[in-house]
Amino acid sequence: MILTKTLTVALVGNPNTGKSTLFNALSGLRQRVGNFPGVTVEMKKGQFSAEGKTIDLIDLPGTYSLAARSPDEMVAVDLLLGRRPEEPRPDVVLSIVDATNLDRHLYLMSQLLDLGEPVVVAVNMIDAAEAQGIKIDCTKLSERLGVPVIPIQANKGVGLRDLMRAVFAAAESVPSPQRPVFPEAFEKEIAALQTEFGNEVPGFLTRRFLLDVGGYIEHWLLGKHGDKLRQKLISARQRLTEAGCAVPAVETRTRFGWVRSAVAAAVVKPTVRPVTWTDKLDRILTHRFWGTLIFLVVMFLMFQSIFLWAKPAMDAIDGVREKAAKALESAMAPGPLQGLVVDGIIKGVGSVLVFLPQIMILFGFIAVLEDCGYMARAAFLMDRLMSRCGLSGKSFIPLLSSVACAVPGIMATRVIENRRDRLATIMVAPLMSCSARLPVYVLLIGAFLKEGYSSWVPGFVLFGLYMIGFTVAPLVALLLKRTLLKGATPVFVMELPAYRRPAIRSVLRRMSEAGWAFVVRAGTIILAAMILVWALLYFPHTDAAGTPYYERIEKADQEAKEASEKIKGLKESGQEVPEELEAATAEPDRLNGEWKRNSLLGRAGLFLEPAFRPLGWDWKIGMAALASFPAREVIVGTLGLIYDVGDVDSKAIGDDTADEEAKEKAAGLTKAVKDDWSKDPVRGKYGVAVAMSLMVFFALCCQCASTLAVIRRETKSWLWPAFTFTYMTVLAYLGALLAFQLGAIITDAVG
Repeated sequence: MILTKTLTVALVGNPNTGKSTLFNALSGLRQRVGNFPGVTVEMKKGQFSAEGKTIDLIDLPGTYSLAARSPDEMVAVDLLLGRRPEEPRPDVVLSIVDATNLDRHLYLMSQLLDLGEPVVVAVNMIDAAEAQGIKIDCTKLSERLGVPVIPIQANKGVGLRDLMRAVFAAAESVPSPQRPVFPEAFEKEIAALQTEFGNEVPGFLTRRFLLDVGGYIEHWLLGKHGDKLRQKLISARQRLTEAGCAVPAVETRTRFGWVRSAVAAAVVKPTVRPVTWTDKLDRILTHRFWGTLIFLVVMFLMFQSIFLWAKPAMDAIDGVREKAAKALESAMAPGPLQGLVVDGIIKGVGSVLVFLPQIMILFGFIAVLEDCGYMARAAFLMDRLMSRCGLSGKSFIPLLSSVACAVPGIMATRVIENRRDRLATIMVAPLMSCSARLPVYVLLIGAFLKEGYSSWVPGFVLFGLYMIGFTVAPLVALLLKRTLLKGATPVFVMELPAYRRPAIRSVLRRMSEAGWAFVVRAGTIILAAMILVWALLYFPHTDAAGTPYYERIEKADQEAKEASEKIKGLKESGQEVPEELEAATAEPDRLNGEWKRNSLLGRAGLFLEPAFRPLGWDWKIGMAALASFPAREVIVGTLGLIYDVGDVDSKAIGDDTADEEAKEKAAGLTKAVKDDWSKDPVRGKYGVAVAMSLMVFFALCCQCASTLAVIRRETKSWLWPAFTFTYMTVLAYLGALLAFQLGAIITDAVG
């Protein structure tokens, strides 16, 4: 028979088998990411040609078993059985295994045989096996397993042509009848259950129903058929226990026995396992003290690179944004359209793109650490610490990444296989104080905690604000794992692969995929959010007399320029500058502030002021906080408008390298806030408490539309970003309330 249709091949394997490397080697650049409706699982699809035939290659998430315990894990099983309407049933299942650990990896392959589909085994990393003195007779192994077994080295493309020939041959052949033989008592119970289900449930799912105690298939079928089926299941398992075939142990015993028999006949291992350079490195890199020290150094270098290497590119993107905004501002007539394009769209897009270099550098590091094998060692080291808050070692790097920016940190949770652990990590990642919070901290610390305090106080307070996230995040994760994400604690299986050289092409592809996904998917959400905030700050755009504010500001700008020239001339001649000229230069900023106070957002701040009072805030602080929900950096610019200082660049706060005008605006905002609060009976007396209240609120609140957009993307649901926003806002309010009330008590006691 000659194949004429497109061949669908599913790529299945344990984590760290080189599955992604093989997928990339076969599909090249012709690949895309696909999402399954209703679940968080993401798969890769690639299409390529070989031997004149077209192949659709589907790369399923790495797994150790087909025993599904969640809807996400069930997706792979459904696809392999042809039960997903968006994908055809695979013609061939390509099982990739690690040549250095066949005993464990062939366990999954033995489950694949139960599907009744043609299976081809790709034995990867044959070079690593040879280095350990392992000799594999693939012909004999193929005879014992009953399926084609092809040795390959995916990172160098060795054996790929033979592999594709085996796939084509398998597609034209009848699936192998060979598979592990379960005890007769077990098969008898399966036959009885299959009679109960009829054609409604495939034979593979019937076996999983009986074997997977507390698994997804058990919950699904019992929920559908009720107590009658539950009693039959309990009785069947009881009879198997009495017959010495207790589940799930019978599967482990049967499959591993079958696999070991096949491996023993085809694989020759050295009597004494040679000590490889991987073993020598692991003695250091997994050592409790030295390994942890090296890990901290690696993490320090990674985050230094994210901050330092990304800065030139981030500045360049920000510069392009500013130039584009100024060019359009001068080219367009003042009015709503100009405001929408310049402030809403250009600055909205720019506020997203500015994080792109950080994301690409972070994912470049993660790709290198994963490809070289170090990521598994890092997760192993951190597992003891993370397990105390209900997470695994794989959660540590995403949480640490969130200190730079929660967006790449959340995207980095893809390395966590367990759905509950991944969701818990995503939910708490925004609690880590990211770089966008820093301008707010520096502004308020500089205004209220420098003068009259010891030199160590500002640094200590800043450290404390960062520690809020490091302290609260594990507690929230533990609470989530015991309530909403409650379930059986997964066994932390972390295989330590051999060290190998990262593939540059694979690293670059990971970087470009992460960057493109961020720009396209997160960018659209934050753009919409920025346009919404712009509209709330822009309208109504006329004063009480009906004159548009932008016309008054344009006129005031002209008068301010003329006044500045006159002031310059007077100062050069040593003459005194009249107050009316000073007032003329400040008039555009004053009008801007008046406009924002009269805007819809300003009015919302006044309306909600009673809710802000327990925190020590007035409507101005409340309005600035409301404006900052799409992106927390917005608060600095909003405060500048409210306090009549003008548009303040958040990056100029605490940055000695900023230009003089930007630093002058930033310093002016610090002074304006301090002066305004000093006139108020509450903020004047409890200024430090109010500042601490606002900083604690920012430390705990989720004020970032791009973060919420990425949570939506990673979870495939609006429920989780809504939950994250709600619980963090409530937590932030309570934290700010506690900070102000305690601060006020301390102030009264000291005073």
